[in-house]
Amino acid sequence: MAWPSLVSVREIAVFSGSAHPELAAEICKELGEPLFPVRVRRFANDCLEVQLQSNCRERDVFLIQPLSPPVQDNLVELLLMLDAARGASAARVTAVIPHYAYARSDKKHMPRVSIGGRMVADLLVSAGASRVLTMTLHASQVHGFFSVPVDHLHALRELASHFRGQDLSGAVVVSPDLGNAKSAAAFAARLGLPVAAGAKERIDDMSVRITSIIGDVDDSDVIVLDDEIARGTTIIELLAELRGHRVKSVRIACTHGLFADGALDRIAAAPEVIEIVCTNTVPPPEPGTTGKLTVLSVAPALAEAIRRIHLGESVSALFGQH
Repeated sequence: MAWPSLVSVREIAVFSGSAHPELAAEICKELGEPLFPVRVRRFANDCLEVQLQSNCRERDVFLIQPLSPPVQDNLVELLLMLDAARGASAARVTAVIPHYAYARSDKKHMPRVSIGGRMVADLLVSAGASRVLTMTLHASQVHGFFSVPVDHLHALRELASHFRGQDLSGAVVVSPDLGNAKSAAAFAARLGLPVAAGAKERIDDMSVRITSIIGDVDDSDVIVLDDEIARGTTIIELLAELRGHRVKSVRIACTHGLFADGALDRIAAAPEVIEIVCTNTVPPPEPGTTGKLTVLSVAPALAEAIRRIHLGESVSALFGQH
């Protein structure tokens, strides 16, 4: 990609942590920019040391690192990269975090519990982040936890483009809960489909209860939209409720496909599930023998956002909000 020949535009430098180098390489290919190497060493006492192996002085530095498992290692690695870039006199440092895992910790739901989403935001800024680029936060209020500018993207365009080529006559978009209903409605509008939502009650981290479906899904083909699938507890419960409505088929879509503890196989084993779609914000799982997993790339969207941030152009004008 040709950059404008302007004195005011600083050189760009893109680095990747060890969380998802494949995504970083794809982003740099879209940008037409090199991906500079990072050396990560682990000492005998289990401490990490990070070295950015290219010049950062007065450059516009982008550090790509989703907070995917092992989350704590990848978080500390990102903090050290931020500190290294700031210490190397970078003009600006943008933390590109395709998956901000601590967005789930967004409120105090019981006494004396930490709010990890806010604390980690403070750590990132203290370490040297001048700006944050992220995608599909679990809770939108996490955006406000940061004291630096945040560009919050979504993957609705990529997900909708995938389904648009399929026969959607008689289909309904279903959100697993009311908290995700706004995103589901925006997704349904892109496809020209009606929307429904599950009435969900979370009992604990391991179990949920969906007591009903708000909206008409009887005898329909369903597209379930969620922001993230970890253990798949919510999706499994939702599938059980949808069976009671005699749905013909179920396609499942999410931005962050973590699929922990064998979740992909458990979901794919449901006979009504004909496809599971996620993006590559985190390293995708092995598809195994299910043949039902489709992985979409968000590299073009992230690359375009990086380009616009670098050139001082509007990001919201391109991606918008829900």
